Amino acid sequence: MIVTTNLSKKYNENLVLSIEHLEIPKGQSFGLVGNNGAGKTTYFSLLLDLIQPTTGFINNNGVSVNASEDWKPFTSAFIDESFLIGYLTAEEYFYFIGELRGQSKADVDALVAQFEDFFHGEILGQKKYLRDLSKGNQKKAGIVAALIGNPEVVILDEPFANLDPTTQIRLKEIIKDLAEAKGVTVLISSHDLLHVTDVCERIVVLEKGEVVKDLATSAATLKELETHFSN
Repeated sequence: MIVTTNLSKKYNENLVLSIEHLEIPKGQSFGLVGNNGAGKTTYFSLLLDLIQPTTGFINNNGVSVNASEDWKPFTSAFIDESFLIGYLTAEEYFYFIGELRGQSKADVDALVAQFEDFFHGEILGQKKYLRDLSKGNQKKAGIVAALIGNPEVVILDEPFANLDPTTQIRLKEIIKDLAEAKGVTVLISSHDLLHVTDVCERIVVLEKGEVVKDLATSAATLKELETHFSN
């Protein structure tokens, strides 16, 4: 589904990412972990064609992401609140995304209704602009917006940050359902090793822009990650 080949990114002479080869098959829940500056957000930014690679390329379902926009109809993401349109209410934003993805208002309403328990009554019907919501509620709106239009690939950067425990648990259920029941390829970056091992069947560790571990998640994975980051 997603194939990374000879990918690198430099800023001036500073190499921030270097991945020779990485394949993520369709329907996999894939976790990317690493300390600050490891290259996680850089990789997601390259995958979404927000920045240009210095060398190499990423193919998303056979489409080179920096050479064509044909990957966009089946790929969605929420990286941070800059993805939102702050002067819209949540409902207006959902309908806007729905229109971009060929969804009717009824389609959008039906999808959003599935996440009422995720919103905890704090987002819909509030007559609040997205910019006036808390960081956590902005994140909830952004994550649900990323699910509009039945994407085949969903990319979430630090989705558990700023969420309360109840919402984190519900988000884990949402992510597992996407990959296991719907066959969606889900890519997550996170600093939370416990959450990422709970929801991802495979975890890659980045260090100074390079892949240093590629693990199939098992009962021993959390301990292995904790040992890695404590050394």
